[in-house]
Amino acid sequence: MTNDIIKSIMSRTTTNLYDPSITLSDEQIYELVKIATTAPTSFNFQNWRFIAVRTAEAKARLRKIAWDQPKITDAAVTFIICGQLIDYRILPERLTPAVEAGFMPAEMVSVLENASRGLYFEQPQRQRDEAIRTGSIGATALIYAAHSLGLGSTPMIGFDADAVTKEFSLSDNEIPVLLLSVGKALPENWPQKPRRPVNEVLDFI
Repeated sequence: MTNDIIKSIMSRTTTNLYDPSITLSDEQIYELVKIATTAPTSFNFQNWRFIAVRTAEAKARLRKIAWDQPKITDAAVTFIICGQLIDYRILPERLTPAVEAGFMPAEMVSVLENASRGLYFEQPQRQRDEAIRTGSIGATALIYAAHSLGLGSTPMIGFDADAVTKEFSLSDNEIPVLLLSVGKALPENWPQKPRRPVNEVLDFI
């Protein structure tokens, strides 16, 4: 079972060493995020934000509150991947394009809004869990998009979340889920680390 997409997924490695001379254009960053936002979200809330930290000054500020990791400043861009707490009231706005495209019945919007209200309203832990899931899924899509375009990437949780929130003016409803550096990998990077055997992680029931 193989094709070009699977080959790309299976060959991805985590990058620790970047070529600091390589930059990405606004258009390249835009396309990476555009691909990432095709990832699934609960009810199609699309409750994420991608902050592209790409100037030397902004990278230095981020590195200072992210364990002084060199890849933050060496990579072309480091994204702050934000998940947003669910507010069921915005769902009609997010679903309107599907109705206008003609494949979602208009009456379904209120049905889904009511369902999302029952799931998330006054449920802070569930809202937080969903924000983290959303940010993580979006980041994963961006990781594989970057690899397919010949770029390396590094997901990172080594940062001061409160400091990132303050330094980069995140909203009260936003959680900095992870940092994700993207750029040109140097050849000295390690190959993919061996994975556990599938029979250790898969159960058939």
